[in-house]
Amino acid sequence: MSRATPTDTKMDAPPRLAVDRLLDDPQTRIVVCCGAGGVGKTTTAAALGVRAAERGRKVVVLTIDPARRLAQSMGIDSLDNTPRRVKGVQGPDGGELHAMMLDMKRTFDEIVEGHSDPERAQAILANPFYQSLSAGFAGTQEYMAMEKLGQLRARDDWDLIVVDTPPSRSALDFLDAPGRLGSFLDGKFIRVLMAPAKVGGRAGMKFLNVGMSMMTGTLSKLMGASLLKDVQTFVAAMDTMFGGFRTRADATFQLLQAPGTAFLVVSAPEPDALREAAYFVERLAAERMPLAGLVLNRVHGSGADQLSAERALAAAENLEEGRIVDQESGKAGLRDSTDADADTDSATDPAARAGRETDAIDADVPDVDAEHAADHVADADADADVDEITAGLLRLHAERMQVIAREQRTRDRFTSLHPEVAVVEVAALPGDVHDLAGLRAIGERLAAGVPAGA
Repeated sequence: MSRATPTDTKMDAPPRLAVDRLLDDPQTRIVVCCGAGGVGKTTTAAALGVRAAERGRKVVVLTIDPARRLAQSMGIDSLDNTPRRVKGVQGPDGGELHAMMLDMKRTFDEIVEGHSDPERAQAILANPFYQSLSAGFAGTQEYMAMEKLGQLRARDDWDLIVVDTPPSRSALDFLDAPGRLGSFLDGKFIRVLMAPAKVGGRAGMKFLNVGMSMMTGTLSKLMGASLLKDVQTFVAAMDTMFGGFRTRADATFQLLQAPGTAFLVVSAPEPDALREAAYFVERLAAERMPLAGLVLNRVHGSGADQLSAERALAAAENLEEGRIVDQESGKAGLRDSTDADADTDSATDPAARAGRETDAIDADVPDVDAEHAADHVADADADADVDEITAGLLRLHAERMQVIAREQRTRDRFTSLHPEVAVVEVAALPGDVHDLAGLRAIGERLAAGVPAGA
């Protein structure tokens, strides 16, 4: 007895993601858009922000996208670490939209300034090791995104925060980086560096020399002899702050697990993007973080999907071979002999075709003048042009239907692994979204779950 394969059984449609219900719920305070790079996270986050604001919520969109597309689409000259009001977006009951772009180093500076006295803060900010750490240490961007999210939530100036996650190689970095950086700043390495300052005197320097010779010899060779001094000065100045990094990282992680947070995994209907989306869904479940659903962007569709790729290709071949399709019987036959001969000649010698057409006209209408004969030849050429164009359009349609089928199979594989995940599909648009009108259009499709091609 043979077992059914996935292609033998029609997949049940996944539950539909109710975007407006999510945005209208006052209990929803944070929406995190995550996924692989290049799948439309920034556009999705901005569209959600516009729609939520125009439905009455006070929204801030936090983006970490260096391309600054969010600023351009919202008509803002530039975004920075300060939320800015978006003009032209207003909703009932005080609904409004603000937008900002994460300034990684400035956020780190704000933490230092907010948790130390002015003199110590200045010493930290001027320290070369701190400047390197705050500008490019692995995971700093993701950690600072979490810090900024915590700051925005604590201020309580907005009732909805929409987060566009960093364009990392792996979307999982957004969850992992805060813990990694917190562990570094509160870990054994830092404690070793802090020990000399606490021990003091020659004993302390001896301890430092032993510890650093074992742990940072390679770094010293790469970065220069002044590294140890810079690191020691940095550690001594930051001594009172290290525990706070881990505490805040843990608090923000708990905030992401809270019922008021909703994760939207954004993907394209492509194998690699959906493979990473599936991995992220599993990770969110393992971390007990609330997943709202999957946004499937750039889905292709057709308003003539009743015409299959196979039938379209067959019709194109019939036209190209000089045959016509009997719409009632479904059979293909040759054109009349005159047309068939003309098509054959046109493939080899246009002049010969013109002569044959003229001969045919003379045979049927002996008294026809030369002008009418030329018109008949032109009509025959026009018919051939129409056939060629039609065949080309049929082949384009066949390609589109093949793309649709491939995307459907890819989505079905994801759905078979995660049938519980709600999905909304957003049709591929002919161009990039570059203004508020485009963001509103995306928002409408997100909310309505408009099928691709509709």
